[in-house]
Amino acid sequence: MGILTQPAGDVDYARFGKGYARQRRTDPSIAALIHAALGPAHTVLNVGAGAGSYEPTDRAVVAVEPSEAMLAQRGADRSPALRAVAGALPFTDDAVDAAMATVTIHQWPDPVAGIAEMRRVTTGPVVILTFEPGALDRLWLVDYAPDLIEIESRRYPTIATLVEALGGGTTVHPVAVPFDCPDGFTEAFYGRPEAFLDPEVRRSQSAWTLVDRAAERRAVESLAADLGSGRWDERHGHLRTQAFFDSAVRLIVSR
Repeated sequence: MGILTQPAGDVDYARFGKGYARQRRTDPSIAALIHAALGPAHTVLNVGAGAGSYEPTDRAVVAVEPSEAMLAQRGADRSPALRAVAGALPFTDDAVDAAMATVTIHQWPDPVAGIAEMRRVTTGPVVILTFEPGALDRLWLVDYAPDLIEIESRRYPTIATLVEALGGGTTVHPVAVPFDCPDGFTEAFYGRPEAFLDPEVRRSQSAWTLVDRAAERRAVESLAADLGSGRWDERHGHLRTQAFFDSAVRLIVSR
């Protein structure tokens, strides 16, 4: 296919994605769920692969990613990667045993078309890790950055939409986020609020790049003030010792 000169989604990762390999690392408990869902597949396609989080190391993996900036962050130990988009996968029908897409589908211009392509090239399970948009406001961050939660809610396709696109034999599994989750999406820091004061953490959460800078500044200043005064801990301090968070993360498995 031709060279992609524009961002494939709503965020330009050439500008904002350079810290993803550091901030968005594989969480072992979530990885175990994904790898189990892939079943006995020997060949796995990772669509919207980014820097390579959650890719199994015990199978043959081929990654697809449209962003050069993200491809550049893939380690030398990662599987081969092609620069392509979900809606036009450069593979023949039934080319792989299984396919996966982790926290990427909100970046696809047409998620339903991307799912159709994943299904076309895959003989076995299609596994998608995403967020339920209607549950994003469970995180206390909504009190400080309502614009962020609203933007995220609009970006993510509903779980019902994805299930319908995947067809029969599809199951949806809630995913509990562990306290020390190293994959730095917003809910990973449910009990570590100070993380949101770090610009590098926020830059590795793509929705912040779509929030007005003044609104982002107000959110950070308000959170910093509440952390300094103890108000955050008065309201949410129990989360600092809570092992898991009942999150908006969902694992969708289509067999």
